[in-house]
Amino acid sequence: MHEFQYWKIALELAILWYVIYMILLFIKGTRTEQLLKGLVIIGVIFIVTQQLRLDAINWVLTRLFPISVIALLIIFQPELRRGLARLGQFSLHQENVEAIDEIAAAAGEFSKRKKGALIVIERDAGLKSYIESGTQIDGRVTSLLLESIFMVQSPLHDGACIIEHGRLMAAGCVLPLTQEDKVLPKSFGMRHRAALGVTEETDAVCVVVSEETGAISIALSGKISHVDNSAELKKRLKEMFHRPAKKKFFKR
Repeated sequence: MHEFQYWKIALELAILWYVIYMILLFIKGTRTEQLLKGLVIIGVIFIVTQQLRLDAINWVLTRLFPISVIALLIIFQPELRRGLARLGQFSLHQENVEAIDEIAAAAGEFSKRKKGALIVIERDAGLKSYIESGTQIDGRVTSLLLESIFMVQSPLHDGACIIEHGRLMAAGCVLPLTQEDKVLPKSFGMRHRAALGVTEETDAVCVVVSEETGAISIALSGKISHVDNSAELKKRLKEMFHRPAKKKFFKR
């Protein structure tokens, strides 16, 4: 009986440690990290005032706590929405290998000609609300189609293209801009901010081509990184979307 209790305690501690670790990993580098530090300080002050029997301060903290919770829910609503959207996103990513070849080819052309482009590739989290904000296409992804959409004369070139299950679902889509207080390079425009914004709220991957410099970038999980050329872009995207082959347990 006692051994079972020890195992139960060890299991509970392991689960709690993992949950706390995942929460800290999720909020690292965001405004919520500063919020957590503030709550820890308030908690320490509350305990100290209780121990020292500072009743007046204790009374004030007790009355302010319910109001503070409501205020924090309003202020940090984007972070909470992002966290809820990512719950349960542990399934295998979609395989978009054929689409990736076409995306990389188009991005290479955009880079050479310094044409701006923003392409969003869905993974586990659905992008239906963003797809509905644009013009429905639902066509096979080809480099020629992408190039025609992002031509300056095209009415859809200012928005984003969204790819779902290897198909180009919509173009001219409106994406949320980043809510994080990040210091971004001056060369980053609205496309880069939109790429950061949608990847902060979902697990999508964004390919961005700068209209000013022709530089290719990839945005993921609210972070953006430079890509040297279309070959490197193709390699990195295939690493992100590769579905491991199923192991055969029984050989014939």
